[in-house]
Amino acid sequence: MPITVLLVDDEPLARAGLRAILEAQPDIEVVGEAGDGAAVVPLLRRLQPAVIAMDVRMPLMDGIDATRAILRTVPSPPKILIVTTFENDEYVYRALRAGANGFLLKRARPGEIANAVRTVAEGDSLLYPAYVRTLASGHGNAPAREQLDRATLTERESTVLRLMTRGMSNAEIATHMFVGAETVKSHVSAILAKLGVRDRTQAVIVAYESGFVTT
Repeated sequence: MPITVLLVDDEPLARAGLRAILEAQPDIEVVGEAGDGAAVVPLLRRLQPAVIAMDVRMPLMDGIDATRAILRTVPSPPKILIVTTFENDEYVYRALRAGANGFLLKRARPGEIANAVRTVAEGDSLLYPAYVRTLASGHGNAPAREQLDRATLTERESTVLRLMTRGMSNAEIATHMFVGAETVKSHVSAILAKLGVRDRTQAVIVAYESGFVTT
């Protein structure tokens, strides 16, 4: 089964470029397009894509509000990949905090774009540690610190969270820690449950905002 993708961007040329790149992949199928975030929720119900590749800046409804609308109204939402021109973009950070699964730079190479879709489709976050660290600077807050304190992570869970903030997948963490992938998966599930967050991206944001990791 191919990974089905919905493209959302107010620039037709940008959509055409992404479509050409993704449809050249044997395991990816573009099932629809939209020119604004306001059109996404109705299309989801009809097309049921696995991944949305969505511009963060759009005129009527931007990627932040569209992400919130999707997660609020769609029972089993697809993975959301924010597409942006600038990595150091406050809009991107707000979209990640709203629940997007990762972000992708528009200037990325074709292979990187295809792999980004595969990564989020498989349930991993797509985060560039240096960029997220820059975006998170200045967002430290007491609620995030309290959230982390309440979680009472074990030493192993703390290690896994630190590796998650470096952008490592479960497989990469397993190799780094010399444990099985299922063990890492169990640790990640425990971390998400203890922090009370929906996915890896949200866990990484808490790690940065709480001061758990600073470099």
